[in-house]
Amino acid sequence: MMHTKLSPMTSLLLFIFLSSLTVGSTGENPFTPKTYLIRYWNKEIQNNQAKPIFLLSKASPLSAAESASFSKLAAQNALGSQLSAFCASANLLCFPDSLPSAFGQKVYVNSTGVNAGQRNYRSAASAKGGSNEFTKQRVEPGKFFRESMLKKGKVIPMPDINDKLPERSFLPRSISSKQPFSTLKVSELKHIFHAGDNSTMETMIVKSLSECKRAPNPGEIKRCVSSAEDMIDFAVSMLGRNIDILTTKNVNGSKQSIMIGSIEGINGGKVTDSVTCHQLLFPYLLYYCHTVPKVRVYQVDILDPNSKAKINNGVAICHMNTSSWSPTHAAFLALGSAPGRIEVCHWIFQNDLTWTVVD
Repeated sequence: MMHTKLSPMTSLLLFIFLSSLTVGSTGENPFTPKTYLIRYWNKEIQNNQAKPIFLLSKASPLSAAESASFSKLAAQNALGSQLSAFCASANLLCFPDSLPSAFGQKVYVNSTGVNAGQRNYRSAASAKGGSNEFTKQRVEPGKFFRESMLKKGKVIPMPDINDKLPERSFLPRSISSKQPFSTLKVSELKHIFHAGDNSTMETMIVKSLSECKRAPNPGEIKRCVSSAEDMIDFAVSMLGRNIDILTTKNVNGSKQSIMIGSIEGINGGKVTDSVTCHQLLFPYLLYYCHTVPKVRVYQVDILDPNSKAKINNGVAICHMNTSSWSPTHAAFLALGSAPGRIEVCHWIFQNDLTWTVVD
């Protein structure tokens, strides 16, 4: 029997044709980035937890045919030739200089590639050397609190937990794995994303790459992930396969007084390890994930203090060992103590997430 070797172009056209077919009663195309992510989750995560809607919502919206086509362009270093179509189809941030001033230059230039409020928490993991940039300004009420504040019926302030960064999606791994990702390859990234010298795009690329390249804090293991599959891989490598994602449900209660409702301690309320992921500012969705040892994690019903109605379900994380933190950390400025003397808790902000071991 003879086997005919197909040309690369014929193979691509055949794949695109097959990808246009739908399979199954749901009508879901089995070759889209989202359905691939679902299969990947099923393969890597070994429990019966529901699929995390949060993570699936971040999957690339590309169709199977678009994914195949842009993946081929990426392999040829030719994505820049189709930048407008690529950005629109893949839900990327490609022209930040043309954004309305609501986002403003400040978000890009002053935030070291990430919402400054969220970066505060990343420093909290095992910060040595300080975060003086935060202590120079008044710490927002409710940004840090003690574990004893998580008592049913207690009224406390909640900080602004709104995500300040523009919405973006992950790239499919078939495309993200072909992208240059190094401070040594900034010129290649600038070429792909049509970024001029000293532009907002160049600034955000350089700052986020520098943050990813930065040496980890003592005891911290960190990785920047540009696909949902990469994030799953990192979480599994740190915590094992019986894991789940926790996120704060919405932003209700933000910048207001809230009442604490029912509280559930994750892993039986025991001290545990977790992996927390924070967004970085980049053309596509990029998360800085890092190990967070010796924490207690809580899911908290958040109530309106007047009506007592439930308005949110928040995730709070309490760092039980702060001995390696800087004495000038904003948490000690806010709570009035010193490294190693107190635990420090904070909420998980909108669009950040924490991975925990399932009970």
